[in-house]
Amino acid sequence: MSGLKSFDEYVALAGQAHGHICAGQILGLRMALYGVKLLELEDPAGRDRKRLVTYVEIDRCATDAIAVVTGCRIGKRSLKFRDFGKVAATFCDLERQRAVRVLARESSKDRARELYPEIEDKNRQQMLAYREMADQELFDCQWVRVEIPPEDLPGFKAPRAVCQACGEGINFRRELVREGRLLCRACAGERYYTPL
Repeated sequence: MSGLKSFDEYVALAGQAHGHICAGQILGLRMALYGVKLLELEDPAGRDRKRLVTYVEIDRCATDAIAVVTGCRIGKRSLKFRDFGKVAATFCDLERQRAVRVLARESSKDRARELYPEIEDKNRQQMLAYREMADQELFDCQWVRVEIPPEDLPGFKAPRAVCQACGEGINFRRELVREGRLLCRACAGERYYTPL
């Protein structure tokens, strides 16, 4: 069976994938469902999976939920992370060459308090409200253009390069040339770790 699931089915899947259900998970599910609806994708994790690439802008709970709905995964090269610290995602339809960026509205937390003032627990209050609020109350959206270079697309194949400093293999054209030497990003000065 293919197509979109019920919201409660997505909640159960998100709980399994993330380890718990929270307001961020509910928001991420709603965000992804809104994004694929705007793109008119009926089966994002199934029949339409090869045409969808999603950029997420935060590494929090919502991102795991977005992956549940879209089927996009880092390992499949269809989920891209840009660390902007925003609860936002851009859903790109490769086949129709269009993209929509969906951003959680700052006002949604205030609206949750208005809807459920009797609930003191902020997470419970938001989880309930985020299930019920209209898409337009929860999100701002903007149609955008996203230029995805071939080496960033799922399925891209290219020869591996070898760093002339450390000898490690480099995939997907991530090598750099510095002072005439082919280097990996770590040896070129972009190392996030310090060798001991």
